[in-house]
Amino acid sequence: MTTADTELQPRRKGLTRRQRRSLSRGVQYVVFVAAVIAFAVAADWGRLRNQFAQWDIAKQMFPDVITLALRNTVLYTVSGFVLGVALGLVIALMRLSSVGPYRWLAGIYIEVFRGLPALLIFVFIGVAVPLAFPGTEIVGGTYGKAALGLGLIGAAYMAETFRAGIQAVPRGQTEAARSLGFSPARAMVSIVIPQAFRIILPPLTNELIMLFKDSSLVLLLGVTLEERELSKYGRDLASTTANSTPILVAGLCYLLVTIPLGFVVRRMEAKAREAVK
Repeated sequence: MTTADTELQPRRKGLTRRQRRSLSRGVQYVVFVAAVIAFAVAADWGRLRNQFAQWDIAKQMFPDVITLALRNTVLYTVSGFVLGVALGLVIALMRLSSVGPYRWLAGIYIEVFRGLPALLIFVFIGVAVPLAFPGTEIVGGTYGKAALGLGLIGAAYMAETFRAGIQAVPRGQTEAARSLGFSPARAMVSIVIPQAFRIILPPLTNELIMLFKDSSLVLLLGVTLEERELSKYGRDLASTTANSTPILVAGLCYLLVTIPLGFVVRRMEAKAREAVK
């Protein structure tokens, strides 16, 4: 077939790949807008406003929702996070140890505490520990118990994060330190772990967000009025006022912390990607 005959043949009809992609995107936008409109029309905004957006009830929560509930939530979270980082690092080193029993114990701890619901861990601390060790008091009272519970939960996840970070450090770093006369322990502490921390900083911040939300389980320990965190504080006021506005305000206080932390995580991940390029 000559070139002239080819030119005389009718061109194939149909959409190009770019046109199909644009059409698909347009359909998705239409479906999304239609769903939003349907939700807006179907919802009873008046009843929602009466149940969740009573300004006079919300005003009664301040400043205690910040100075008491949010403060306690942050204290529980930070103390649990610090304990989780310390314990998680130890477990990660045990996981990487050449000593078999250390590896087995670390593996059992990680599997057990990652597999158990956080609720059961708090119940165990609040009920089982006093029964198993009569007369024993955890240092710090409720704050100590909360730190222990959140620390045990976080350590199981952080241990695997630490392990991955340590293994991500190039082996040449350790070999260079050993050639300079560093002992294996000193090379790990001075060279490997600091570099691993820079690698795992974004996932560690995600663990902090997770613990911040899990701090709501502290109510299972039997807190006093002065020890209430955000969820307990909101639930108590919701029961008193027979309205759900306190729960909404408590949720907004959670977002006041988690959204900025999420933004920080994304920024750190972006910088880590740029450093690799």
